[in-house]
Amino acid sequence: MENKIYKLKGSNGEIVCNKMILATNTLSRMKGLMFSEELPDCDGFLIKPGNSIHTFFMRYPLDIVFFDKNFKIVKVLYNVNPWRMTRIYFSSRQVLEMKAGTLKKNLNQGDTLEAICIS
Repeated sequence: MENKIYKLKGSNGEIVCNKMILATNTLSRMKGLMFSEELPDCDGFLIKPGNSIHTFFMRYPLDIVFFDKNFKIVKVLYNVNPWRMTRIYFSSRQVLEMKAGTLKKNLNQGDTLEAICIS
Protein backbone atom coordinates (compact mmCIF):
# COMPACT_ATOMS: atom_id res chain seq x y z
CA MET A 1 0.00 0.00 0.00
CA GLU A 2 1.25 3.46 -0.83
CA ASN A 3 2.11 5.47 2.26
CA LYS A 4 0.59 8.65 0.88
CA ILE A 5 -2.74 10.03 2.05
CA TYR A 6 -5.08 11.96 -0.22
CA LYS A 7 -8.06 14.25 0.00
CA LEU A 8 -10.74 13.91 -2.70
CA LYS A 9 -12.42 17.12 -3.81
CA GLY A 10 -15.35 17.77 -6.15
CA SER A 11 -15.28 20.29 -8.99
CA ASN A 12 -17.31 22.69 -6.80
CA GLY A 13 -14.60 22.56 -4.12
CA GLU A 14 -16.61 20.36 -1.77
CA ILE A 15 -14.61 17.67 0.04
CA VAL A 16 -15.88 14.21 -0.91
CA CYS A 17 -13.33 12.21 1.09
CA ASN A 18 -11.20 13.92 3.72
CA LYS A 19 -8.64 11.13 4.19
CA MET A 20 -8.22 8.51 1.47
CA ILE A 21 -5.60 5.77 1.54
CA LEU A 22 -4.55 3.68 -1.46
CA ALA A 23 -4.36 -0.05 -1.98
CA THR A 24 -2.07 -0.51 -4.97
CA ASN A 25 -0.17 -3.73 -4.35
CA THR A 26 -1.62 -7.19 -4.88
CA LEU A 27 -1.92 -8.14 -1.21
CA SER A 28 -3.58 -4.91 -0.05
CA ARG A 29 -5.99 -4.99 -3.01
CA MET A 30 -6.93 -8.63 -2.36
CA LYS A 31 -7.52 -8.13 1.37
CA GLY A 32 -9.19 -4.73 1.00
CA LEU A 33 -11.52 -4.14 3.93
CA MET A 34 -12.44 -7.79 4.52
CA PHE A 35 -12.79 -8.76 8.19
CA SER A 36 -12.33 -5.16 9.37
CA GLU A 37 -14.65 -3.62 11.93
CA GLU A 38 -14.21 -0.17 10.36
CA LEU A 39 -12.07 1.67 7.85
CA PRO A 40 -8.38 1.73 8.89
CA ASP A 41 -7.87 5.32 10.11
CA CYS A 42 -9.37 6.88 7.00
CA ASP A 43 -12.63 7.95 5.38
CA GLY A 44 -12.02 6.15 2.10
CA PHE A 45 -10.08 3.21 0.70
CA LEU A 46 -9.05 3.44 -2.97
CA ILE A 47 -8.35 0.19 -4.80
CA LYS A 48 -6.16 0.75 -7.82
CA PRO A 49 -6.43 -0.81 -10.36
CA GLY A 50 -10.00 -2.01 -10.04
CA ASN A 51 -13.22 -2.27 -12.02
CA SER A 52 -15.38 -4.40 -9.71
CA ILE A 53 -15.48 -5.37 -6.04
CA HIS A 54 -17.12 -7.83 -3.71
CA THR A 55 -18.17 -7.32 -0.11
CA PHE A 56 -17.64 -10.90 1.05
CA PHE A 57 -16.53 -11.11 4.69
CA MET A 58 -17.42 -7.45 5.24
CA ARG A 59 -19.04 -6.41 8.51
CA TYR A 60 -20.67 -3.19 7.32
CA PRO A 61 -22.22 -1.80 4.12
CA LEU A 62 -20.26 0.45 1.74
CA ASP A 63 -20.77 3.42 -0.55
CA ILE A 64 -18.73 2.82 -3.70
CA VAL A 65 -17.45 5.04 -6.52
CA PHE A 66 -15.92 3.64 -9.69
CA PHE A 67 -13.51 6.02 -11.47
CA ASP A 68 -11.58 6.07 -14.71
CA LYS A 69 -7.84 6.83 -14.50
CA ASN A 70 -8.51 10.59 -14.29
CA PHE A 71 -11.04 10.36 -11.41
CA LYS A 72 -14.02 10.80 -13.73
CA ILE A 73 -16.96 8.99 -12.13
CA VAL A 74 -18.07 5.88 -13.99
CA LYS A 75 -20.65 4.67 -11.45
CA VAL A 76 -21.77 5.46 -7.89
CA LEU A 77 -23.37 2.79 -5.67
CA TYR A 78 -24.81 3.58 -2.26
CA ASN A 79 -25.31 1.23 0.69
CA VAL A 80 -23.91 -1.99 -0.80
CA ASN A 81 -24.48 -4.66 1.84
CA PRO A 82 -21.99 -7.36 2.85
CA TRP A 83 -21.88 -10.55 0.76
CA ARG A 84 -22.58 -8.81 -2.55
CA MET A 85 -20.69 -8.44 -5.84
CA THR A 86 -20.76 -5.50 -8.19
CA ARG A 87 -20.81 -5.89 -11.92
CA ILE A 88 -17.65 -5.14 -13.89
CA TYR A 89 -17.39 -1.54 -15.08
CA PHE A 90 -14.97 -1.88 -17.98
CA SER A 91 -14.11 1.83 -18.14
CA SER A 92 -13.26 1.91 -14.42
CA ARG A 93 -9.60 1.86 -13.35
CA GLN A 94 -10.01 2.51 -9.61
CA VAL A 95 -12.65 2.01 -6.93
CA LEU A 96 -13.29 4.08 -3.80
CA GLU A 97 -14.89 2.33 -0.83
CA MET A 98 -16.41 4.39 1.97
CA LYS A 99 -18.60 3.44 4.92
CA ALA A 100 -22.26 3.55 3.87
CA GLY A 101 -23.91 6.89 4.52
CA THR A 102 -20.71 8.95 4.34
CA LEU A 103 -20.60 9.56 0.57
CA LYS A 104 -22.26 12.74 -0.69
CA LYS A 105 -25.49 12.15 -2.63
CA ASN A 106 -24.74 14.87 -5.20
CA LEU A 107 -22.14 12.85 -7.14
CA ASN A 108 -23.07 11.99 -10.71
CA GLN A 109 -21.71 9.82 -13.45
CA GLY A 110 -19.37 11.96 -15.55
CA ASP A 111 -18.29 14.26 -12.69
CA THR A 112 -14.52 14.54 -12.29
CA LEU A 113 -12.97 14.71 -8.82
CA GLU A 114 -9.50 15.82 -7.83
CA ALA A 115 -7.16 13.79 -5.61
CA ILE A 116 -4.87 16.03 -3.55
CA CYS A 117 -1.90 14.51 -1.70
CA ILE A 118 -1.94 15.68 1.93
CA SER A 119 0.99 13.62 3.28
